[in-house]
Amino acid sequence: MIVKEEIRIVQMIVHILDSTVGMPVLSDTLLEYGSDFGDFVREHIGRIGGGDEAKECEFYQKESEIYQLLSEGIGERFIPLSQEIASQLYTLMNSNIDIPAADLLVVHFSCGQEEYLALLKMNFKSGYTHRTLSSEEGNVNDIISYKAVLPGQSQRLTEAAIIDLHSLKLWVVEKKYEVNGEKTNYFSYLFLKCSSQLSHKTKLNIVTKAIDKVQREGLEEWKAYEAQMQAKAIIQEELASKGGFVVEELADRVFEEQADLRNAFQEQIEKYDMVREEIIPQSEATTRKYQKQHLLTNTGIEIKIPMEQYRDTGSVEFITNEDGTISVLIKNIEHLEARY
Repeated sequence: MIVKEEIRIVQMIVHILDSTVGMPVLSDTLLEYGSDFGDFVREHIGRIGGGDEAKECEFYQKESEIYQLLSEGIGERFIPLSQEIASQLYTLMNSNIDIPAADLLVVHFSCGQEEYLALLKMNFKSGYTHRTLSSEEGNVNDIISYKAVLPGQSQRLTEAAIIDLHSLKLWVVEKKYEVNGEKTNYFSYLFLKCSSQLSHKTKLNIVTKAIDKVQREGLEEWKAYEAQMQAKAIIQEELASKGGFVVEELADRVFEEQADLRNAFQEQIEKYDMVREEIIPQSEATTRKYQKQHLLTNTGIEIKIPMEQYRDTGSVEFITNEDGTISVLIKNIEHLEARY
């Protein structure tokens, strides 16, 4: 796991990859930067290396030109190596117009005792800025559209990779774009040429959706909502106490006395070869939604219950009425506050 505060930037360079220009604009010198831009870069690297959206990957060693370049080490080759990487990416972008133009920021950095290379593809976005012109009447201030604005510090990059320079394992975030008429993960499949596993965030979503699906299809409606809340509480407890879970062990708890539902869940999970998968999210943003029960009634009422209050029968109670409707009793309230 890469911790943002421990990142030390060794050197970095930026190359302009704009297909409208007709050729990449490659830099021949390292990028000089101040503390603000350094923080900007560390923020993006930390989000990728310390989050749950990146996929752990391995290069196809014989097929990957990037692997061949890096296997020889960086040494004094950082600038020409970065130019070759940028040129290969540009060639791919230039032949597929749906892939957005970008600046490629190549960063050599260390974290702890390990050294890494980050490839940060910063796709251009449109924005507005001011412009001042001189005229016979004096200054003329104008607002113009600028089409090469980089992503902000708080925005997530859609295509990026962090490569361990010792093991040459890598972590990738990416988005599919149309290549030869088909949506493709071009960044990993065509550019880096690496195999990938699902990210922890994706695996967690697959598990929760599979649980929800079999409970909805296998239980009566009034039982399904109760089972779904209980399943969410179990997941939150596993995340809070152990930091994660093994999928089949979680299934044993969720479907403890429901063999038919457990079998249906296993069929869903086997499609992804995840039955014995260990899921250990790193980012609080991934697990935050499990800290509350979020209920929505057919009448439009929304209720959010912190998980510790949900588990406390002295705080909230769910009552099934004789007519099949459900009442929610919130108990022992000392203070109410209306929010706008």
